[in-house]
Amino acid sequence: MNRDLVLHDWLVAGIALAAGGLAGLLLRALVRWLAKHALRTRWSGDDIIVDALRTLAPAAAVIAGAAVAASTLPLSPRVSGWVNHSLTALLILMATIGAARVVAGLVQSVAQARTGVAGSATIFVNITRVVVLAMGLLVALETVGVSIAPLLTALGVGGLAVALALQDTLANLFAGVHILASKTVQPGDYIRLTSGEEGYVVDINWRNTVVRNLSNNLVIIPNGRLARTNMTNFTQPEQQLSILVQVGVGYESDLEHVERVTLEVVDGVMADINGAVPDHEGAVRFHTFADSRINFTVILGVGEFSDQYRIKHEFIKRLHGRFRAEGISIPAPTRTVALHQEDSRSVPPAAALPVPHQREAPAPATAPAMADGGR
Repeated sequence: MNRDLVLHDWLVAGIALAAGGLAGLLLRALVRWLAKHALRTRWSGDDIIVDALRTLAPAAAVIAGAAVAASTLPLSPRVSGWVNHSLTALLILMATIGAARVVAGLVQSVAQARTGVAGSATIFVNITRVVVLAMGLLVALETVGVSIAPLLTALGVGGLAVALALQDTLANLFAGVHILASKTVQPGDYIRLTSGEEGYVVDINWRNTVVRNLSNNLVIIPNGRLARTNMTNFTQPEQQLSILVQVGVGYESDLEHVERVTLEVVDGVMADINGAVPDHEGAVRFHTFADSRINFTVILGVGEFSDQYRIKHEFIKRLHGRFRAEGISIPAPTRTVALHQEDSRSVPPAAALPVPHQREAPAPATAPAMADGGR
């Protein structure tokens, strides 16, 4: 300190701090105004940037006021350098947090725009956030005079030990990155594993994949297992798919009439029901002479996997009513059982049947009678 502090120094420093706080309040009000206008735009990136500035801008104004106040005080070079480095490091940390929020938000926005669902691949969001925060922390440490070279060496050795201890976790992490990078599964896809689990992919994070089935329950699948198992993706290469409905009519039915009526019902369902494909060209394929009827397959088009239940429901109702109106029978499976009775003359009468000879048992031996009176 070159000289003693006087009232004028405290007054100037206080004014600088007050100016920084006032500037922070004004910037906060400005950011709120920008947030209202950002909601009117279609791009979601401006909302993310404004949300990050809501904290960063007032904090930067206060830190700038503190730096000006420190420069007006007669501090020693050592104390002044320490204060400047601390404030710079604090500003870098605040900027790093804001940048991490912006970058992570933009990555999540891109994931939502590509998948079209509320869920997202948080594995990329988390990795991006960790990388940005780590870089900002290293820069802040270098600013305050901490050498990061030994720290990086220690992190490298410690990272090797952690990698050996967390092999399963790292395997799931890299499996999740591989799944998303190869575009095998994306959030929003409907998948079914060979083990029976199925549903919509809600999220792929650093350890597991979250799947929501049709009963609205969540199924948690480790990424490593998802990468190794056989899986059917009902959303790729396109979301629309065809479903098959099995129908049968009696042998007395006119098959040309049956085909014409069935196609009319298919066209009506495709045009009227939500979730159907209006431009789908229905098809009827007869394939089996069964025991009591002729079986055929009806091919319907649906917009996505969960729509098939509603489409099948409406198609079966309409087809059953139309067949009844047209006099087309849908016979139930029947089976004729013939009973053959053997000729009674070939069976000998009961009296003529030989009776096996039974051997009489010998009478039990009796004890000799005792003399009268016991004589």
